[in-house]
Amino acid sequence: MESMEAIAKRYEKLSPVLDERMQRIWAGVESYVFGFGGIAAVSKATGLSRNTISRGEKEIETLEQIEKTGFKGIRQSGGGRKKAVDIDPKIKEDLSRLIEPVTRGDPESPLKWTCKSLRKLSSEMKKMEHNISHRIVGELLHEMGYSLQANRKILEGSSHPDRNAQFEHINKQVIEFQNNKQPVISVDTKKKELVGNFKNNGQEWRPKGEPEDVSVHDFPIKELGRAIPYGIYDQGINKGWVSVGTDNDTAEFAVETIRRWWNSMGKLSYANATKLLITADGGGSNGSRVRLWKTELQKYANETGMDISVCHFPPCTSKWNKIEHRLFSYITQNWRGKPLTSHEVIVNLIANTTTEMGLKVTCELNTNKYQKGVKISDEELSDVNILKNEFHGEWNYTICPKTTVR
Repeated sequence: MESMEAIAKRYEKLSPVLDERMQRIWAGVESYVFGFGGIAAVSKATGLSRNTISRGEKEIETLEQIEKTGFKGIRQSGGGRKKAVDIDPKIKEDLSRLIEPVTRGDPESPLKWTCKSLRKLSSEMKKMEHNISHRIVGELLHEMGYSLQANRKILEGSSHPDRNAQFEHINKQVIEFQNNKQPVISVDTKKKELVGNFKNNGQEWRPKGEPEDVSVHDFPIKELGRAIPYGIYDQGINKGWVSVGTDNDTAEFAVETIRRWWNSMGKLSYANATKLLITADGGGSNGSRVRLWKTELQKYANETGMDISVCHFPPCTSKWNKIEHRLFSYITQNWRGKPLTSHEVIVNLIANTTTEMGLKVTCELNTNKYQKGVKISDEELSDVNILKNEFHGEWNYTICPKTTVR
């Protein structure tokens, strides 16, 4: 009969290359060969528990059990400590709510990041009765698509003292509208593009040594001009609408795009809507100081009978706009490396943009003419039926239909 010393020497040599399950089975074989008292002897020689050795013996006794497990599992089914997210399924939901108002990233990348530290997030989660460490918070953020970002293009100019408070306000408004089944859209103008056989940044698959030839100089072609994509991202149903303009990027063009989105898509998805929330940058054609934006929204409110609420992002925070990350970044990836030779090509590339998360995009060409530099008088502006929020009314306001008595 073999001595325990021989068993101990074999275990010493084999244990570094055996996983947990194979150690258990090997110990069961040694116990079986040892005979009477084998479990106690192997346990003493190796330090493995008697229960582990006994389970190993049972696994080798039944061929059916061995075939069933197929030596694929290291631990038995259900073994090991349960993950925090399995014990408390609301962890991810509450963590998402904590970081949603202060989430950002490079608009050209689907990766996101948050300004809040892991330890601060862990501390706030504990206040919500989720006892998780900062390490687990980091693991969950990776699972949710977040990444560590280098200090690249982070500085956004002077910071308004109420910037974070405005982010919180926007987030609360979005949640309130969505809970009431009311539409919430994010709007903005994507970068204007030269139309023609010009270089477009990025690469695409082509036969080796046969790159597509494009023009050396990027001089605008008068007959083709530029493409002005104005986008709408529906945050509730993950759908996008883009109007590709051929004239000027004005507030009239912006509101006309919202109008076309509503008539073609919005009212079908929100048949019982009584109000609409628009989140927009603070500048551009939909800027908070643009008078034409407000007068055009008044016309739109009168047409639809809906209250049109607007929340503007603070100055120098355009990257935080949802449309940048949920729509425009994927459009850029989809046409990367492809010359935008015509408006039709641009429309088709935008309309064929999809994501694994189910994003669908509708795109159309808008050839209407929009006059630049339209002046709105004080009298015309005073005719807008606008209700300003107590918190930064210049950023947060509601334009009501003129037929509504307030």
